[in-house]
Amino acid sequence: MSDDMTFMREAIELAITKMQANYGGPFGALVVMDGEVVGRGWNCVTSANDPTAHAEVVAIRDACTNLEAFRLEGATLYTSCEPCPMCLAAAYWARIARICYACEKADAERAGFVDSLLYDELALPQAERHIPMVQLLREEGCVAMDAWMAKPDRIEY
Repeated sequence: MSDDMTFMREAIELAITKMQANYGGPFGALVVMDGEVVGRGWNCVTSANDPTAHAEVVAIRDACTNLEAFRLEGATLYTSCEPCPMCLAAAYWARIARICYACEKADAERAGFVDSLLYDELALPQAERHIPMVQLLREEGCVAMDAWMAKPDRIEY
C-alpha cells in the first residue's frame, strides 16, 4: 500500500507541475510494472492541440514506447483523476491490470471538466446521440476485415 501512495503522489505532483508549466489541465498519470515506473504522462491537450492527449493516454503511449509493446499486462495505472471514457477504454485496450485514481469525476466536473456528457452519450442508442452516426459501404469495408482474418502473420490484439 505504501508503494501505491508513493506512485499516486508522483502522479499528483506531475499533474500540478505540468499544469503550472502550461502544458494543459491538472492531470498526471504513471504506468508502473513490477514496482518500476515505465510510463509517465500529463495532460497536453492545449499545448499539443490534441484532444486525445489526456494524461492517461500519454502515459500509456510512453510505456508502450519504452517497453516496445502494445500490451501492458500486469501494469498499474496511477492517475490523479478518475479516467474519462476515452482513457478508460485505452487502459482496457492496453490490458492494464489495475487503475488507482485520486480525484473522482465529480471533482473534475466541479473544476469545469465535464465527462458526464460522454458517459451519458455512450448509454444512448446511436440514433439518439448528439453526433450522428451513418453507416456506409459495409460490404466494401468488410473486405479489409476479411483480409485481416486471412492474414497468416497477423498479430492478435
